[in-house]
Amino acid sequence: MADERSQHRIAKLLARAGIASRREVERMIAEGRIAKDGVALDTPATVLPSLDGVTVDGEPVAAAEPTRLFLFHKPTGLLTAERDPSGRATIYDRLPKDLPRLVPVGRLDLNTEGLLLMTTDGEFKRQLELPATGVERSYRARAYGVVSQQQLEELIHGIEIEGVRYGAIDANLERRTGANVWIEMTLSEGKNREVRRVLEFLGLRVSRLIRTRYGPFVLGDLPVGEIGEVRGADIAAFRQTLKVAAKLRPPVQDVAVPGARRGAGRNAPPARPPLGRGVGAPVTRRAPPGSGATATRNPSALRSPSPAGSGASSAPRGTTAAPRAASPTRTPAAKPVAPVAEQPALATRPAQIKRKPGWAKPKPKAGTKPRAGGPRGRK
Repeated sequence: MADERSQHRIAKLLARAGIASRREVERMIAEGRIAKDGVALDTPATVLPSLDGVTVDGEPVAAAEPTRLFLFHKPTGLLTAERDPSGRATIYDRLPKDLPRLVPVGRLDLNTEGLLLMTTDGEFKRQLELPATGVERSYRARAYGVVSQQQLEELIHGIEIEGVRYGAIDANLERRTGANVWIEMTLSEGKNREVRRVLEFLGLRVSRLIRTRYGPFVLGDLPVGEIGEVRGADIAAFRQTLKVAAKLRPPVQDVAVPGARRGAGRNAPPARPPLGRGVGAPVTRRAPPGSGATATRNPSALRSPSPAGSGASSAPRGTTAAPRAASPTRTPAAKPVAPVAEQPALATRPAQIKRKPGWAKPKPKAGTKPRAGGPRGRK
């Protein structure tokens, strides 16, 4: 078992060694440029314990060196890419030639400036980019238009734009300069053009966007187009904080709800009973704290309650009350409710309901009264 855990795909090992990104390694394997003990590899699924005997273009791959991290103040007009088919300038055209091979952490758009992290470790790059690690990015945006602090505060609940769900954003109105506003935004996902799309959705036109922070690393007074290296001790301390945060992150627990979709990932909304229920389907309620049980009730049994004073007993489910003298026209007594496991599956959620837990609820404009039925009643 220990040997299996110590083995990794060839693309991951080469990315850690700073040879190329995982996708680039896959292309190099397809071109026959990577070999093991003189035999060219034909699949990126090759699993190896180390890079011993691995060559790239006939040159042996050296052992992975300690991770190095650099801060680059990217100016506007540069692509965050290794090369551009159209011949446009990239960040590598501006970097000094004596640096080791560096890969960018995330991307900045052509017209976005500010802090761009670059590292020699492809695995460290991936760790910094994953939303699951929760590494925050901070931006300063100059935009043309009118927006209120209340509108910006609503972004803390997340927002959906054209079918794309954006997570919580901490946004604050910094200052106004004529018809422009400066806005500070902090987020932890970093989806494609996220800041610009969100501000455009609020009716603003972004004219300048600067990334000022990525995790604990800040742009500071680093001149435009210059690059600086982070100390190894600071990298080690940052990695330690990531490990601590991973241990403190609550584990994902499966909720045993009949009919719920199984296998949902970490980013899926919490499972809960759909609103559209079939007749006789159990309704799940929250049990008292510490009870360790889930209370259920049968909605069909509540549709026809016993008349007041009828003397109906409240025997536990699964038992039969004492027999009563029933009239000839009286309907037969309902059968005991079957266990939850034998109940029919819950119906799917109605298609017209789109809101999920944690979504931002639209609020009525100032001076207007909310319509009857709330936001769901709008058309």
